[in-house]
Amino acid sequence: MLPLEERRAIIDLVRREVVPAMGCTEPVAVALCVAKAKELLGNTPESIVVRLSANILKNAMGVGIPGTGMIGLPIAIALGALVGRSEYELEVLKDSDAEAVERGKRYIDEKRIAIELKQGNCDKLHIECEVRWGGHRAEAVISGGHTSFVFLSKDGEVVLDNFTENAVADANSDVTLSVRKVYEFATTSPLEELEFILEARKLNKAAAESAFAGDYGLSLCKTLSGDREKAVMGESIFSRILSYTAAACDARMGGAKIPVMSNSGSGNQGITATLPVVVYAEEVGATHEQTVRALMLSHLMVIYIKQSLGRLSALCGCVVAASGSSCGITYLMGGGYDEVAMALKNMIANLTGMICDGAKPSCALKLASGASTAVLSAMMAMEHRCVSKLEGIIDEDVDQSIRNLTSIGRDGMNETDRMILDIMTHKS
Repeated sequence: MLPLEERRAIIDLVRREVVPAMGCTEPVAVALCVAKAKELLGNTPESIVVRLSANILKNAMGVGIPGTGMIGLPIAIALGALVGRSEYELEVLKDSDAEAVERGKRYIDEKRIAIELKQGNCDKLHIECEVRWGGHRAEAVISGGHTSFVFLSKDGEVVLDNFTENAVADANSDVTLSVRKVYEFATTSPLEELEFILEARKLNKAAAESAFAGDYGLSLCKTLSGDREKAVMGESIFSRILSYTAAACDARMGGAKIPVMSNSGSGNQGITATLPVVVYAEEVGATHEQTVRALMLSHLMVIYIKQSLGRLSALCGCVVAASGSSCGITYLMGGGYDEVAMALKNMIANLTGMICDGAKPSCALKLASGASTAVLSAMMAMEHRCVSKLEGIIDEDVDQSIRNLTSIGRDGMNETDRMILDIMTHKS
């Protein structure tokens, strides 16, 4: 068992990174920045200018905003200014209602909002908001993390100046993780220290069930549950893992006004780290303790990988999140550390290179692909079948394999990221 002080540091890290979020976290983070600037200003802005990094712009263009029936940044910005409360963080828009949405539409029609691409060097997750009213001006900047305010000012007076390119990484640098440490923490820590992770099961399962009852996005969950699909895939643990994982994404990307438990700033990562593990645990009758430990193993593994990958990249986050859930499923199958390491290598060998082309309803397809590969990788690991160090980017050392993955996603795919954004912004 890890020492108490180290366990407490890891628990604090998980509590920071696994938090409720309503709606896609990129437009919601923009709304949060607007809400904070509006609060500094002290009144509803007459005009708003937001300047966004390319990755924020990419992830905010095509996703539904909860409770609005609308897509994209303008309504998120308007609602942030009209009803947003920064104290709610990633649930900043939860006070929005039909009347607020109508006001938001008028605000947009009045041409009060300008959205610009941030020029020059900045973090991949970077949001600047400048608001004006009655001769007054306020500015708020989020950088490095979805809720990480690094600069605040009003009328030229600086309220906060903590600008670094890696604000979140700095905050987490006191916790050094490895695959072995993640495994040891999740499997040996006192159970009562870990049980808070069950809130992820509660929120994300409720989000999935709301999609089965409604009609969101591509409704992939219903396709996976249809008669034709049952004839192909059968009614199995595997098909239910895919349908539940896709369902929560359907609801979230389709604009359902329901929170999900995110991981490392992404609701889809939180969904993929949670629901494959939850469904498998329920289907095989796992104990309370097994479920808690498997969920913690999944979520903390995602946090570990994201520490070196970064918040946003051209690499789809479901690769990382499904890697976590594969570890959790492997543990529930009776696997130990060696099998968990094998599952991770199998995941990295398979899904590396899946692009992130923005947050949108079709993300449900990618989450289903990730969940599918998570199950396959876990089954292979339990048979001690693992991609070897002679193949591709896999190393004998599982931690080095993870670093190989994250260096590709963080650095190697930068040109891919630029090309994706160029294609998205020049469609006819």
